[in-house]
Amino acid sequence: MRQAGSAAVRSPAAWLLTLAIVLIALNLRGPIVATAPVLGQMSADLGLTAVVAGLLTSIPVLCFALASPLASSLIVKVGAERAVSIGLAGVLLGTVLRALGTSSWLYVGTIVIGIAITVGNVVLPVIIRRDYTPERAGFVTGIYTSALNVGSMITSLATAPIASVVGWPAALVGWGLLAVLAVAVWAVAVGPRVALGVGARDVGGAVDAGGASSADVMTGGIDVVETAAHEADAEARRRPLLRRWTTWGLTLAFAGQAFAYYGLTAWMPTLLGDEIGLTREAAGASSSVFQIMAVVGAIGVPLLALRWRPSAVIALIGVLWTAMPLGLFFAPEHWLIWSIFGGAAQGGGITIIFIVIVRMATTGDDARRLSALVQGGGYAIASLGPLAIGGLHDASGGWELPMVGIFVSVLVLGISGVLSARRVR
Repeated sequence: MRQAGSAAVRSPAAWLLTLAIVLIALNLRGPIVATAPVLGQMSADLGLTAVVAGLLTSIPVLCFALASPLASSLIVKVGAERAVSIGLAGVLLGTVLRALGTSSWLYVGTIVIGIAITVGNVVLPVIIRRDYTPERAGFVTGIYTSALNVGSMITSLATAPIASVVGWPAALVGWGLLAVLAVAVWAVAVGPRVALGVGARDVGGAVDAGGASSADVMTGGIDVVETAAHEADAEARRRPLLRRWTTWGLTLAFAGQAFAYYGLTAWMPTLLGDEIGLTREAAGASSSVFQIMAVVGAIGVPLLALRWRPSAVIALIGVLWTAMPLGLFFAPEHWLIWSIFGGAAQGGGITIIFIVIVRMATTGDDARRLSALVQGGGYAIASLGPLAIGGLHDASGGWELPMVGIFVSVLVLGISGVLSARRVR
């Protein structure tokens, strides 16, 4: 819980810290998405099947589910500032390793990237909650989540054109420059000694970031008011989370959302190249629409949730989401329309699930535990998305069956989400 002493953004200047957070966030999704526009070329050069190629997106998502305790332990040992630097260094190292030209290094680098990004996923919300006032923390969290999607958009849009000039290995390595830039700005923002773990920044009574567990930071920067006595009493009365149907329902909803997102992120450029003959560059650009429209959903859903019940918002998101697999099934040439619907839906989907978690929780600790369970289980299932979609394509020889798989996952989001949130106001 944030202490009262954190009444304002502390050193460094708010704008510089916010800029650093944006640059760091650009590195937390972009490296995963970067392989999608050149997946066909990589598969041809390295002899990868569609199933094996799908692991390039599945592995980092699985790391999100499995490596959070490791990331939390790292923060405890080295502090939040140095953990950021280590995470960015890991992204840079993994980016170089996966471009060394063999399938073995490709997957070693991907694993390194997945673990490094997990560190960033865990530590940035801690820093936002610690260093910003409650009034500003929500706004900065919105900037942070939007930057995640902007990073995905940039890599989706530019990787294929760069690869056509310098080849896919150099194109992937080039995105390491974003990590270098983020490290440089971060070092300026907090001081080089602090960024390297040599010194400690005075945070004026703020809670030590190292004290946060992986469950503490899974709520994505959403503040929860805690009262120790009431929480202890509520803890004694409440049913265990794993015995609540709503826990499993929300986990399925999160899994359906993330499965569809990562499945489409991995294979949409290849699908459009196969189905309507888009060039590698144009297909990569198409994916950028899907990524950037998430900003609209992430901003719009909280406003809509002020007037509508969460279950109604989830139903609307489910309808918008289904338009994408159905549209790509029946009319892939209109991919722009389907990308707009699906992109807004995927950005709003994860947002409304967090809103439901916070409103459903009986205590602050309940909210954190529920969020950790929902995300951990959801990401574990979602890590199979790119692999499963690639397998369905290999088995059927086309993209109709994979789109049916995406459609089913979106139905799981809609049905499980509505049922889980039906009593939440």
